Amino acid sequence: MLRIGKISYWHVHAWDYTNQALKHPDTVMAAVWDENEERGRAAAEKLGVPFYANLDDMLTSGEIDAVIVDAPTNRHTEVMLAAAAAGKHIFTEKVVAPTLKEVNQILKAVDDNGLKLTVSLPRLNDGYTLAIRELLEKETLGQITQVRVRLSHNGALANWLPEHFYSLEQCAGGALIDLGCHPMYLTRLFLGELPSEVSAQFGYVTGREVEDNAVALVRGAGGAIGIVEAGFVNPHSPFSIEVHGTKGTLFYGTPENKLLVRTGDDQAWQSVEIPANRESAFEQWVGHVQNGTTANENIAYARELTMLMEAAGRSNSEGRAVRLDELEG
Repeated sequence: MLRIGKISYWHVHAWDYTNQALKHPDTVMAAVWDENEERGRAAAEKLGVPFYANLDDMLTSGEIDAVIVDAPTNRHTEVMLAAAAAGKHIFTEKVVAPTLKEVNQILKAVDDNGLKLTVSLPRLNDGYTLAIRELLEKETLGQITQVRVRLSHNGALANWLPEHFYSLEQCAGGALIDLGCHPMYLTRLFLGELPSEVSAQFGYVTGREVEDNAVALVRGAGGAIGIVEAGFVNPHSPFSIEVHGTKGTLFYGTPENKLLVRTGDDQAWQSVEIPANRESAFEQWVGHVQNGTTANENIAYARELTMLMEAAGRSNSEGRAVRLDELEG
């Protein structure tokens, strides 16, 4: 039985991961630490587990084997380095860290201590992603020329996001580094290569200190272009994926949840069957701990996601395209 300590309930998905742990037959919630003591004590009481006001005390208590990290983004490096030093396996919300330098420090600490890390990149495991990957591996669309992925909601307009999600200090950004992570890692996946540079434009519709509307353009070495769109101010915006190539195009989107492909001289779009989702990132993490395996692909995409987000933030603030080889690792 994997005994899990919860590091913070800051993130909106913190209870989602807690519930996954409670439902998994091989995991148990065993302790809570939170930088907000009132919130942490309430969560611990609800779970019937000890609350620790000091993180090191929880990590050295002997009561836990692993942690789930939902702390503010700007504290990810601090808490994960502490967890790794204490020999605890780590499941974490994205992004792993705000900068390439920090994510490399975390990955080194995890590796040096022989631990298992998995990052919550849930849409990598969705059926439509698996189906699109299969089509691209078969080169159904030919050489990829453009990818566009959009994901938005109305959280900043309807005020259902917690107020701390608009803190630049805690979040290291707004709509792009939060919701935009999903279209960003999907765009990178479907391009088939790590882009060489990023150009980003942020919008501030509701006047907060972080962006609530964002677009990032990423350029691949072979001339392919990725378009990443995210926002907190777009009611009823569909989640959509377009992938274009020299031989055809595919489209997936809500609300129909259909995957359509058109290639060659086809006069009509063809529907492609979407398989069931594979195991969630949390379930995969538990499996890696139990089997001594490593989440190589997940970790690689998570590291690249940090790179792309760091470059996007710099691009917006500096008003120019930022090459990934400019980042300090």
